[in-house]
Amino acid sequence: VFRLNTVVLVGRLASEPDLQNLEENKARTVLSLAVPRTFKNQEGIYETDFFRCILWNGIAKRAKEYCKKGDTVCVKGRLQVREYVNEQEEKKFITEVIAESISFVCSTKKKEEIT
Repeated sequence: VFRLNTVVLVGRLASEPDLQNLEENKARTVLSLAVPRTFKNQEGIYETDFFRCILWNGIAKRAKEYCKKGDTVCVKGRLQVREYVNEQEEKKFITEVIAESISFVCSTKKKEEIT
C-alpha cells in the first residue's frame, strides 16, 4: 500500500526512552531522535535536527526495553501536526513523528558488553 504521509529517519537517541503507562492499558514512549544533516552550514559545521517521535503500546514497551541513549535507530512512521494552547493562552503547533516501526541499527555498548 502506497502512503502519502511516510517518513523514515535514522539517527541517535538523544535521551533515554520515556515510557508512560496510560489509561486503558495503553503505553506510550517518547523519543528524541538526533539526525545530523548531510551538509555543512556557512560556518562549516554539520547541524543536527531533533525529532520528537511517539511510539504506542507494544512498540513503545520494546523501545524502552532495548534502546538506550546514544543508540542508532531507524524510525518509520508518519508526520502529525497537533495544536495546543500554552500557559499564556497562545495557540501553538507541534510536529511529531508517530512511529509505526523502529529498527535497531547500532548500540553504544562495547563489543565485550554485548557478548
